[in-house]
Amino acid sequence: MNGLMMDFQLTLDAVLRRAEQHFHKKEIVTRLPDKSFHRYTYRDMAQRAKKLTLALKRLGIQKDDAVGTLCWNHYQHLEAYFAIPILGCVLHTLNLRLHPDDLVYIANDANDKAIIVDESLLPLLDSIKDQINAKTFIVISAGGDLPEGMLDYETLLAAEDVADFDDTALNLDENQAAATCYTSGTTGKPKGVLYSHRSMVLHSMAAALPDVLEIRESDCILPVVPMFHANSWGIPYAAAMAGPKLVFPGPFLDPESLLSAFVEEEVTVTAGVPTIWQGLLQMLDDDPKRFDLSKLRNLIVGGSAVPVSMLKNFQENHGLHITQAWGMTELSPLGTVSGLNSELKTESADKQYEYRAMQGNPVPLVEIRGRGDDGFIPWDGEAMGELEVRGPWISSAYFNRPDAADRFTDDGWFKTGDIVTIDDIGYIKIQDRSKDLVKSGGEWISSVDLENAIMGHPAVAEAAVIAIPHPKWDERPLAAVVLKEGQSVTGDEIKTYLADHVAKWWIPDAIEFIDEVPKTSVGKFKKTELREMFKDFEFAK
Repeated sequence: MNGLMMDFQLTLDAVLRRAEQHFHKKEIVTRLPDKSFHRYTYRDMAQRAKKLTLALKRLGIQKDDAVGTLCWNHYQHLEAYFAIPILGCVLHTLNLRLHPDDLVYIANDANDKAIIVDESLLPLLDSIKDQINAKTFIVISAGGDLPEGMLDYETLLAAEDVADFDDTALNLDENQAAATCYTSGTTGKPKGVLYSHRSMVLHSMAAALPDVLEIRESDCILPVVPMFHANSWGIPYAAAMAGPKLVFPGPFLDPESLLSAFVEEEVTVTAGVPTIWQGLLQMLDDDPKRFDLSKLRNLIVGGSAVPVSMLKNFQENHGLHITQAWGMTELSPLGTVSGLNSELKTESADKQYEYRAMQGNPVPLVEIRGRGDDGFIPWDGEAMGELEVRGPWISSAYFNRPDAADRFTDDGWFKTGDIVTIDDIGYIKIQDRSKDLVKSGGEWISSVDLENAIMGHPAVAEAAVIAIPHPKWDERPLAAVVLKEGQSVTGDEIKTYLADHVAKWWIPDAIEFIDEVPKTSVGKFKKTELREMFKDFEFAK
């Protein structure tokens, strides 16, 4: 017997209606290319999103067509976040930091029919325009002359009457595709992940929960994480659902611009990758009293592991709380959040930092398990295995990639490629990517833990560890280290420091100093390039 509940479709038009009806006076603020601020409300955003839907329809964009966006974080991009899916089309956020060859590949693989592009990014578009299938280009401009054949975003919206928008005729199904993002392609060609309306609505609800990202109507949120990367971790949709003031940084992601925006707009929550916060931390360390960040209650960090040293510095020297989150493009992207439950809040400060540096508990409706060589691992915090996950916003297959079916188990779980331990209360700790573990003398060394230990040295800005073949031990770790500006230290001094922080046999046999750790388009260490850099390195026999 079925329950007697309404068949209410979980679609993004419902989120847009909520924002327009209940948060119509709340501000959405954007730093423009000239560094001035544009301000309007959720109601303004909703009205313009409807006009964009009408404009796209007039241009011949049809149901299931993909529309690409090549944009920074700003209010017009938010309009596209809603306008494209509620037309029944697929929002395809193009990662502007990808190599042009990868952009060509994903634009054509997604079969983009049109692309909305920032005027400042026209040179990037021009480099690929003749190689992609899309023939309709809409430019978000400041009113200047456009290249021949391209359309002006504001002119298109001005030609539409919002009264012509009929949301009763949308006829959306919660299971139809709403958006697609592509992986960063660190292990081959980027792979497309196709999100549904249902998955995005449920993900937004979960993201706003108190023990997840804790998004409140009273907040002011500035997402530093790009809207072209994994839906800006779902923050734009979660914000429209919860109703906080929303601030977009535009293309200005330097520490000075971000910190001044935090102060001027009284930001309470922000989110970004560790490399962003490392830059902010250096500026705060240099002049701790310059910026009044007393309103900022939570810095959400994801993309790679956060060292305990960074957690402590933010907390103890600047009164700022970091919450570490973990996820993947395939997870929409939220998988776990490392908050402290009531049991852990009674532990010592050092124990709390230890847990906050983990990846944490799974978000509600995400289920986890670890699989080792001998089957599923026990939840004892020691056994290591590959993390597998399932849930309503986790991919069940890649778009157009039947060759990647081995990333999914026979019983429907997604294999993340992350090697983890899981403790008795369900906190996961990522020990490494499966391909990045160092196997020395038959024992595993976690490159993540070793990197974080090295970055605890006061002279070190960044450290990345890779495995190098060894004539006796099979593999040994090599650490590539970037020093903080004005600092100096020797490899032997780092090894001496590590002797108090890791097992003796973990200490790298080689420490090489480099100017910069190569990174992916989303700020993660790109160890494929490091391996290429040190491919001829040999340990002494």
